[in-house]
Amino acid sequence: MAGSKNNMNRREFLRVGSGAVAGVMLAQVPIKANEAGKTERLNILWVSCEDTSPDLGCYGDSYAVTPNLDRLATEGVRYTNVYSNAGVCAPARSGIITGMYPTTIGTNYMRCKGVPPAEVKCFSEYLRAVGYYCTNNSKTDYQFDPPVTAWDESSRKAHWRGRANGQPFFAVMNFTISHESKNWPKRGEKLVHDPAKALVPPYYPDTPVVRENIARYYDNVTKMDEQVGQTLRQLEEDGLAANTIVWFWGDHGRGLPRAKRWIYDSGIRVPLIIRVPEKLRKIAVPDNPDTVKPGTVNDDLVAFIDFAPTMLSLGGVKIPEHIQGKAFLGSQKAEPREYVFAARDRMDEAYDLIRAVRDKRYKYIRNYMPHITRGQDIDYMNRMPTMQEMRRLNAEGKLKGAERQYFEPTKPVEELYDTLKDPHEVKNLADDPEYKDVLKRMREVHKDWVMETSDVGLILEPEFDEMKRPSGEWQKTATPKFSVGSGAPDKGKHITITCATDGASIACRIDGGWNAKTGWNLYTKPVLLKSGQALYAKACRLGFKDSSETRLKLSGMAAMVDVRGPKTAGDTTPHWRDELDETDLLKRLWKIKKLDYKGEKAIPDYLEFLNDEYASVRYWAVVGLHNNCKWPVDVESARTPLKNMLDDPAAVVRIAAAHALCDWGKEDEALPVLVEALKDKTDKARLYAVIALGRIGEKGRPALPAIRAALKDKDNYVQRVTRAVLKQLEGK
Repeated sequence: MAGSKNNMNRREFLRVGSGAVAGVMLAQVPIKANEAGKTERLNILWVSCEDTSPDLGCYGDSYAVTPNLDRLATEGVRYTNVYSNAGVCAPARSGIITGMYPTTIGTNYMRCKGVPPAEVKCFSEYLRAVGYYCTNNSKTDYQFDPPVTAWDESSRKAHWRGRANGQPFFAVMNFTISHESKNWPKRGEKLVHDPAKALVPPYYPDTPVVRENIARYYDNVTKMDEQVGQTLRQLEEDGLAANTIVWFWGDHGRGLPRAKRWIYDSGIRVPLIIRVPEKLRKIAVPDNPDTVKPGTVNDDLVAFIDFAPTMLSLGGVKIPEHIQGKAFLGSQKAEPREYVFAARDRMDEAYDLIRAVRDKRYKYIRNYMPHITRGQDIDYMNRMPTMQEMRRLNAEGKLKGAERQYFEPTKPVEELYDTLKDPHEVKNLADDPEYKDVLKRMREVHKDWVMETSDVGLILEPEFDEMKRPSGEWQKTATPKFSVGSGAPDKGKHITITCATDGASIACRIDGGWNAKTGWNLYTKPVLLKSGQALYAKACRLGFKDSSETRLKLSGMAAMVDVRGPKTAGDTTPHWRDELDETDLLKRLWKIKKLDYKGEKAIPDYLEFLNDEYASVRYWAVVGLHNNCKWPVDVESARTPLKNMLDDPAAVVRIAAAHALCDWGKEDEALPVLVEALKDKTDKARLYAVIALGRIGEKGRPALPAIRAALKDKDNYVQRVTRAVLKQLEGK
């Protein structure tokens, strides 16, 4: 399929690279040698910022004030077609750090706790394994806790200056001044950018509030530019600029409504500038080094999942087969991609399910929940002045044209945009006969991508959480074991460390007390330990709890081992991906969602799917009936089958059926089911329940005592929706 790097069998892909130290012991190629036979010590600096579109002077934005980045662009390559895999930080960063689609490895829901397959690693581990000093300052937000093996240091103080003399480095500097929250008004602020000169997109109302919000965003971009300049000056002061490739990038689109969280270009198109010093250009593009000379503009499509393999290609590490991205620089540079892909799933407390495919001109969007408005409430987003202004004017009936799109009660199943003619993506061409061939092509590319990458988005989150962690129990990495080699007391012994957990990485250090917080090294080869020294080790795997820390101490020729904490053999629970691959669940989900195109003609099919063995399939059948039974005769035919679903073993199916029946006038029977679901043991089922109570409106009033009690729910998202529902029902 065009746009996909690997066409290997999914079962094969999932089993590549498992083993105790698989992530760092995979085949590697050496750092490229120069003509004199000496090893090039290539450094890489990432300068990243948050919530920033290509709103920079060097991208032709005359409103922007970004002198440092404009200068960097003249010294490097400005990429014009770079896209995040999601319109929000956590799923986007999950794709960056792993080189994998979050929809494949199960890290697609915002702020979920993923359990990726065993072979998936933070790509920085591969660089550490070949000698790089890797630092992150300081955001992670990967949808899983970063393992201690990922970074030499990850903190607000992390810096390339902490490395050993002559050691190559990979350093990340992340600036948060452009984050969404910085665009809220501040007392006593004085805007530098003139709001009157702001360019207002057609999907916003052109009001003073919106203009001030846009001006504030540009002010923050300017402040971010100043921080970038300070970092680049540090690199110059340290005499490293001539031997360091510099990347600047934003983690997704601008932190304003209908941009951040969305997979329109306003949410996923980002700036990327890469400066390659002259002496390193032959390494960056061996066949044509002039393509990275100063002042170059590159319009190749680049996806966030391409960052990881490109880093490995530049750093001299063979790209593991399971990585889905494509290197666009270095000795392993691939052919340019034809398509990029993006996904939107739950954003904070609001559920939605959208996928996008883009080539250089056209954007195709598939809405899997077309019955849901774009204008769902998200508490954090509602703090934005522009969002408040949009909601106010919508309530007053004063929005017009493209400004109203956000609040349409439903979404089309498909959207198609010609981004050359319509860069703001406000004119949907999906029903235009002139574009039927483009629509067909993009639809097929989307289908192939969903199937080949085993997109898990249609599996309901409450069900998926149980697949990842049965009964909510975290799996724990096995305690490492030591194997003592031969040796003499004066020279020491070589110690081999192993871990029984597939996919585990091992961290180790010599000496230091039990409470030492720094100094962990990534274990890649036997460690030489001398008499009197102590060797500490622990193992970790993405999505698992770390093992207990274990210590081996040599006293003469004797070895003594003790463990701090419980000694575990490691969890042997089958991985969710392996179990999923033994079923036809994804195929059945794809089959039922194809019915979205049939409307009310699909009612008999939905009734048939109510008997499916999988809860997620039954859920989508209920939702299909709920949204397509428009006539009394259809409602009557579905009412009794949905009453039977009130006893379904899956809470989320019961909730969906109760929601439909409440809308159909059977709240006496259905409302108690929603009230009971507010007490479900799983947080996401409770979230589904309170969302349904909000959508049935006044019919939920008898449940007010139970809704008020949900304010004390331990889940923050449930609390947020509960507050919104109470505001709706109580008028507060």
